Amino acid sequence: PAGQPQPLVSTLNSLDGRVKADAAIVPAGASGQISVYVTDTTNVILDIDGYFAPVSGSTLAFYPLAPCRVADTRKSNFPQGLGPPQLSAKTPRDFPVLTSPCIPSGVNPAAYSFNFTVVPGGHPVGYLSVWPTGQSQPVVSTLNDRTGTIVANAAIVPAGTGGDISVYSTDDTQLLIDIDGYFAPAGQGGLSLYGVQPCRVIDTRRVGSGQPFSGTLSPPVDVVDTGCAASSLAQAYVFNATVVPVGALGYLTLWPDGSGQPVVSTLNAFDGAITNNMAIVPAGNQGEIDAYANGLTQLILDISSYFAP
Repeated sequence: PAGQPQPLVSTLNSLDGRVKADAAIVPAGASGQISVYVTDTTNVILDIDGYFAPVSGSTLAFYPLAPCRVADTRKSNFPQGLGPPQLSAKTPRDFPVLTSPCIPSGVNPAAYSFNFTVVPGGHPVGYLSVWPTGQSQPVVSTLNDRTGTIVANAAIVPAGTGGDISVYSTDDTQLLIDIDGYFAPAGQGGLSLYGVQPCRVIDTRRVGSGQPFSGTLSPPVDVVDTGCAASSLAQAYVFNATVVPVGALGYLTLWPDGSGQPVVSTLNAFDGAITNNMAIVPAGNQGEIDAYANGLTQLILDISSYFAP
């Protein structure tokens, strides 16, 4: 946020010079402005899909969900329209999100909090774009994958006609869609967003002996007691998760401590590159969260806000 000191956090990394995207929820600063810093000369593109404002008759509340896989075009056991075939190049496709068992019956979301992952099979994907069904395709990108590796990016997407969303890819690719919550009119269980000064919750390079980990991180990440101003009333956190892998890292998963590990991914780094992604993670026992990595890596979690009553 403009007008505040530059925090010791990162929003994205591109050490190999590739075009990269990352979602971020950024508190508004002086006159509603935000500040941007880069270590090296670059062009930057900012796309917006919504904003948070004081509660009123027109604002929406956030309802966290246990992380859950809504769609996987590789798997035929998903509901019609949420499984195969893969996305065809330059051919928009609608996804009937509300038919997924991940979405509670009877709810009418105005927007979703998703994580999109492309699995292109080694060839580049110029960009993927997502928007509410029934509206014109916008000139925005949700993620970019010029190297053809598996890439994920979070996105808050308004619900379109029938609750559907539309997806366009410049190239053929498999697509995975995970959900961690939705936005709807205020009601029972609805949460509001509270911004904090962006702050580093954990950097495993500076914990204990500083060694990377694989498998489930132990102990869980204690978010409340890190001094990052996250309230003990928080029921979900907004993180920027960054991995610094030793080699190939198939995936990282974040979830609330005390619940079983879900079949979702937060990010992927098969090429061993420093990789990051925004993650909205429900708070678990004592506000803690769990992390699992299926390869050796360091983990950095920066917080920018949280959801609470």
